[in-house]
Amino acid sequence: MVNTAQKKVVLAYSGGLDTSIIIPWLKERGWEVHCMAGDVGQGAEELVGLEEKAAASGAASCKVADLREAFVSETIWPALKALAVYEGRYLLGTSLARPILARAQVEYAHEVGATAVAHGCTGKGNDQVRFELGYRAFDPGLEVIAPWRNWEIKSREDAIDYANNAGIPITATKEKIYSRDRNLWHISHEGGAIEDVGSAPPADAWTWTTDPKAAPDEGEIVTLRFESGVPVSVNGAALGPVEMVETLNERGARHGVGRVDIIENRLVGMKSRGLYETPGGTILYEALRTLRSVTVERDTLDLMERMAPEYARLVYNGQWFHPKRRAMDALFTEAMGSASGEVTVELYKGSATSRQVSADRSLYRDDLASFTMGAGYEPQDSEGFVRLFGLPGTVAAAAEREQ
Repeated sequence: MVNTAQKKVVLAYSGGLDTSIIIPWLKERGWEVHCMAGDVGQGAEELVGLEEKAAASGAASCKVADLREAFVSETIWPALKALAVYEGRYLLGTSLARPILARAQVEYAHEVGATAVAHGCTGKGNDQVRFELGYRAFDPGLEVIAPWRNWEIKSREDAIDYANNAGIPITATKEKIYSRDRNLWHISHEGGAIEDVGSAPPADAWTWTTDPKAAPDEGEIVTLRFESGVPVSVNGAALGPVEMVETLNERGARHGVGRVDIIENRLVGMKSRGLYETPGGTILYEALRTLRSVTVERDTLDLMERMAPEYARLVYNGQWFHPKRRAMDALFTEAMGSASGEVTVELYKGSATSRQVSADRSLYRDDLASFTMGAGYEPQDSEGFVRLFGLPGTVAAAAEREQ
């Protein structure tokens, strides 16, 4: 008979309500709990003292790993090249972080000799799929423990009561019971009064971006430089991946850029309402979309537009490590090879609007685009083109008239 008291589990740990109460719950069942916390840019207020908090909750160890560079370079930049947006609005902030966190968790499980991994995702959410598909990509032999699927706790109110009874320090209250996820790319807000789709979001739900109505009355101009679809500088200053996102976050948040209130379709079937704040990402998407419009050939651009929702759906559904994603990345990387240049974006009261674009290899030709007829275009050629292009419709219309 296996002595389960010696078995080790690595918990994906944030220090929040759900993962904090999982530590004593696992210990009660004979597990030695080791915590893995990934720094993906959630901020010092969530990371400082995390090891001590985990120990106070009963963890045998807690590792905090700086994953910010990997987060931006390995997942955010590829999604940016694809201009992937889920259901037309969500810039995938939580979805893009999970693969990096899951991989680090498996690596720590190997380091401490754990036979299992655990997470605090609910049985109703998307994150359970994202984490577990990540685990399987790197070690399908690890046991997966998901307490929300089988413990007696059924709500966040129950979770708060459990924490209080166990003496676990938490910041969530029954009055402000929002579930938040923050990283370098965004902040998401769910739960509590947000779930009332018949009402506007509570003012206290937003925590990062300025209310657009209270944003500065004077707009701000930022100029971004891209190399093959990857941002490399802001206003002439070269920046690394992490600094790039941090700089644009600060500027965008000040002007109220990047707020989204969406009712989305979760992978597991139900609709849910979420609030997202993605200030820097919104600026980058606006700028790159403009640069792409003058550097990518029409039919290739059309293909990218059709593939972007599929890419976003794949990421949202937790299939980051699927071969299909790597194949799609190859296409977007190739297509964006010509997307180098500068874009000027104006930030003003919640909006980010491209104003100027200068591409290293632009497909925009003044002599072709101008209303003035030039030598590069023969207007007479269009007569036969129009006739042939409209031929199927002309035949169909004639058939209808005959009937």
